[in-house]
Amino acid sequence: MRTLIDRARESGVTVFAFGDLFLEDIRAYRVQQLAGTGIEPIFPVWGTPADTPSLARAMIDGGLQATLTCVDPKQLDARFAGREFDAALLADLPATVDPCGERGEFHTFCYSGPMFGHAISVQPGEVIERDGFWFADITPAAIRS
Repeated sequence: MRTLIDRARESGVTVFAFGDLFLEDIRAYRVQQLAGTGIEPIFPVWGTPADTPSLARAMIDGGLQATLTCVDPKQLDARFAGREFDAALLADLPATVDPCGERGEFHTFCYSGPMFGHAISVQPGEVIERDGFWFADITPAAIRS
């Protein structure tokens, strides 16, 4: 981490933006790692657990497209691995699961959205269990001529 921070600073970076949503211990860790480095940590989507349902809907409504690539079966049924992050998924999530996966319930791969110059063409792959988690492969879609 120190090497990365040093390289960033040498390149003129003055701010690191993090997508953390509400976990205070994670935020404190990031702030601690950057303390005294000259790089400011910012948290542009920081809020409370109550904010994440509307954030998830806003991301989807804004054109974000993503697939669940990792699921923690202790928190969410393994059948969610490989599902699209969409309104149907949000409707199917148990009430105990954060709709943005902030507590590690799931992780996503974003392949399209307004922040992309163009979508990444992908296709679903194999879903496997490894190290106590379920992983859904995402592979490049075949290029058609």
